[in-house]
Amino acid sequence: MPSAEETSVYEDRAEVRPTRHDRIAAAGSELIGGPAGRWALRGAHGWLTPVRVIALVAIGMFALGMVQKWPCYNWAWFRGTSSQYTHACYSDIPHLYVGRGFSEGSIPYFDRLPGDMEYLEYPVLTGLFMQLASWVNDLASWLGLVDDGIQQQQLYWMVNAGMLLICAAIVAVCVSRTHRHRPWDALLVALAPAFALTATINWDLLAVALTAAAMLMWSRGRVVAFGILIGLATAAKLYPGFLLVALVPLCWRAGKWRELITAWIAAGSAWLIVNLPVMLFAPEGWKKFYTFSEERTIDFGSIWLIITQRTGVQIEVPSVNMYASLLVIAAILVVCVLTLTAPRRPRFAQLAFLLVAAFILTNKVYSPQYVLWLIPLAALARPRWRDFLIWQACEVMYFLGIWMYLAFTTSPKHQGLPTEGYQVAIALHLLGTLYLCAVIVRDIYMPEKDDVRRDGTDDPAGGVLDGAPDVFVLGHAAHPPKHAAHAVEGTRVEWGAHLRRGPETGPRAAS
Repeated sequence: MPSAEETSVYEDRAEVRPTRHDRIAAAGSELIGGPAGRWALRGAHGWLTPVRVIALVAIGMFALGMVQKWPCYNWAWFRGTSSQYTHACYSDIPHLYVGRGFSEGSIPYFDRLPGDMEYLEYPVLTGLFMQLASWVNDLASWLGLVDDGIQQQQLYWMVNAGMLLICAAIVAVCVSRTHRHRPWDALLVALAPAFALTATINWDLLAVALTAAAMLMWSRGRVVAFGILIGLATAAKLYPGFLLVALVPLCWRAGKWRELITAWIAAGSAWLIVNLPVMLFAPEGWKKFYTFSEERTIDFGSIWLIITQRTGVQIEVPSVNMYASLLVIAAILVVCVLTLTAPRRPRFAQLAFLLVAAFILTNKVYSPQYVLWLIPLAALARPRWRDFLIWQACEVMYFLGIWMYLAFTTSPKHQGLPTEGYQVAIALHLLGTLYLCAVIVRDIYMPEKDDVRRDGTDDPAGGVLDGAPDVFVLGHAAHPPKHAAHAVEGTRVEWGAHLRRGPETGPRAAS
């Protein structure tokens, strides 16, 4: 397996300091004394390396998110319905501890539940995560540390928060190390307000952490490890599978078919190993996640909800499933064309963000914690504070909007955000995500606008794709492109060429 040093083509590049290239970052650094000076002692020579600083910041922000949930932890989860919405501190975790039978000792997928939801409606690895936390609760009860049901729910949320905190730290560390010479870009993740606000709503951070670790492995050229981690992430949430899809046009353009097939086989094997025992011994419970996703009606946060509320026309579930699927397929085709026609091969993180965003924008539901899927990808795809904060502002408005809307619909006096206001919140989420997609597409077609490539870097998260020559392109991509603007201290590199390689033959064009 290649080492990290062997897979990098830019070993001699200096660490990129955002405060020197990003006015928003420079202005924000004034809160802690301003940008580091030229002769400042770098963190690599002491304990506080960039990775450790970012991990500590992420832990601190996660703790602030836990404090934000305190009114609910203390009482609002257990007394009435609307209080947890007016305080914007709702979480699925304590409610599903009771609602999915964990408090009664039920085993996910194997034990049938009373009510409409016969089995746990989460993928297998997420169910295992939930069960591990439940076993900690059982141990605490056996030791006499908790008594009534409320204390058990509080402990269950706290145990899950501790496990999710580990996931958050993993995300921050992996993102900071994925772009080897841009570790400070991970501060976008660590300081993201939506990250802190939504981290303990549900169990999405498990899949996010596995996906971030997978991208780190891919950036180091460890294709099998990448595939295994993506397979595990897909066993926790479906969205990481879009990263495998993103690799198809990239590897097609670079001719890296062996690496692509290896990654897909490793991912499929890992997913099957996790799922197979439950598939064989509890098939009804295993397929609940998939049947629930298929049968689910139009729900909160989606463009489809705005359409039905504004027009008064109900869209049947089979129809909306078909429309959403066709839109996702169309987005995949557009991304493939974009990849093969761009003047330079797009970066892996850029395509990953675009495909996951397309899935989110067209889905039947948008839960507020789904923003966690995009935050690490956004930090890698568009590490620019202005654009990131614009998008985050939209997501925070949606976070507040959905809880105020639920407060309006559940409180007897209808105090909160009415339907029209909630539609505005949904529109802000959609527009903010579309805005970030637009600037990423612009970066792909105008590489000189891409901050990551301004110093001549190709794709630091690309692994085997980083610096690889093209072998297949379409249209104008066959002609020599305009090079990205290079920093004064940067080395000019030729498009699609390794720094250590000699001249390569041009890519094969298809007109």
